Amino acid sequence: MTDPWTGSAYDSALLTGRGRLFLRSANGWLLPLELDRWCARADSCDLAVLRRCEGPVLDIGCGAGRLVEALTVRGHRALGIDVCASAVVSTVRRGGRARLGSVFDSLPGEGHWGTVLLIDGNIGIGGFPSVLLERTRQLVRPGGRLLVETAAVDIDARHHVRIDDGRGKRGAVFPWASVGRRALLGYARTAGWTATEHWTTSRGRHFSALAAAS
Repeated sequence: MTDPWTGSAYDSALLTGRGRLFLRSANGWLLPLELDRWCARADSCDLAVLRRCEGPVLDIGCGAGRLVEALTVRGHRALGIDVCASAVVSTVRRGGRARLGSVFDSLPGEGHWGTVLLIDGNIGIGGFPSVLLERTRQLVRPGGRLLVETAAVDIDARHHVRIDDGRGKRGAVFPWASVGRRALLGYARTAGWTATEHWTTSRGRHFSALAAAS
């Protein structure tokens, strides 16, 4: 599979567990990628999310696999999916299950997942949150949950970005989105989700729990 992540500096950083990378757009928008945190063990903010998981869990954009690892240790049936080959390798090395591919591909267990995760900004995948939320609605069982991490500010923006190492090395352009809580709720209602909970951690991370209509 060819994608902007595999074969990039991000791909290498996941295997080494370190690196300083950004998503950068042509208009100057910049998003640091928190590789040190993503490649570490699940922290207290992550565990607060995982305590809200019910049934089998699908982690979309699983990255280095810390959430799948933590779920597996806690007895959940969990699967990570990611377009980046190193993400799959890293997740499996940590004892989790992972699959190479996109959320928009045909996936195992469609319509039967208890919980789907969109953490670490992954609501931005594909650049169109409305389409992503409609797709995730297809993946969960009636009454299933979607746990989403949103931007800390009230934003609803589309970007065309590259992975940038800050030293002149940049990857291919791909679409991404930045979504705050208010925008998320608007898209969620249209896609068949109902908000059930919101919380903000002491570290300034913002989360929402959504439930699928029965």
